[in-house]
Amino acid sequence: MSLINPTSRSKASFKPSSRRAETARIYAHLLPIIFPEPTYTLLGLSLTRPLNPHCTALFDPLTRSAWVSTSGDATLLWQRGFFGKGDLSRSEPSWLARQINARKMKGKGLTSEEVTAKRRAERKQFKLDQAETAFKEEGRVIAPGIAPDGTRIIPSAATWKPNICICAPRNNPLQKKDIEPIQDLEHLQLSLQEAFFLAWALDCLTILHPETFILLSFILRMRLSLSLKYGMHSKMPTHQSLVAQLDTPSPPRFDNPFLVSYIAYHHYRSLGWVVKSGIKFCVDYLLYKRGPVFQHAEFAILVIPVYEDPADQTTSPFKLQNADPFTWSWLSTVNRVNSQVQKSVLRRFIPARMRD
Repeated sequence: MSLINPTSRSKASFKPSSRRAETARIYAHLLPIIFPEPTYTLLGLSLTRPLNPHCTALFDPLTRSAWVSTSGDATLLWQRGFFGKGDLSRSEPSWLARQINARKMKGKGLTSEEVTAKRRAERKQFKLDQAETAFKEEGRVIAPGIAPDGTRIIPSAATWKPNICICAPRNNPLQKKDIEPIQDLEHLQLSLQEAFFLAWALDCLTILHPETFILLSFILRMRLSLSLKYGMHSKMPTHQSLVAQLDTPSPPRFDNPFLVSYIAYHHYRSLGWVVKSGIKFCVDYLLYKRGPVFQHAEFAILVIPVYEDPADQTTSPFKLQNADPFTWSWLSTVNRVNSQVQKSVLRRFIPARMRD
């Protein structure tokens, strides 16, 4: 039995738990599809159907991604599975919230990017004050101490405090006028793997042509069956050339760069992991147990295609990444980068079978 009386706790002790509970409620679903509790009839049959939202995206051939411009669809895809990223943000589409906070100038309700920028500014200011060997506090200059050996003692980060500038409020004539609403210029950017997973595996995303607004979901499917000449990093063909290829399909190749990367993405998504890009840490994917808002990624994935027949790699029109044997220095570099951020590196081998 606990000796702590729940009724004697202060209100401040409930704030962290309530914030975590609210975050868990918002990001409770790892997929856009929601499966409600089944209701059975007299015959034992369930009439409950899964709630599958249908979002819309525009395909962008220059960035080779799908853009979700509708605010509601972008919020839904991010809160239900952390799909995509804001093109004007580090991860979560928060550009509009940052602009509103900057206009209000209240400093409350900061977004994750604003908190990071604030911490970096404070660390930068501390380094400047440390280099000058003296800093100002409460309007007076504190000289650095002198050690017994004659060296100067520089204040540490534990005792440093940012300078607080108290300025008189100025009369701003714009505050009296009606402020125009801020237009949301940010969109959610989905990678090709994320867009194909949402469009093909979950059937909750519709991809349109950016100019004609014609349904283009078949473009991603053709990467698995028709795309021989176009790799992941090559130039995307035009809409007319893709339509022309429908009449003359080519035999598929299992070493298609998109297919190799999508196999790994689909595998870990099917296991319940939240899969995000790992280019920041020199890997292909990062695996989150619940999502970026809960904790850091636990694993860093290296996708390594393996040819069963060396002749297939020689005749392949693609230059697959990590297909050639890598050096120990390269592996040591990747391990060193990820060990600094407490991530375990996993190598996922994808077999590329050209024939049965």
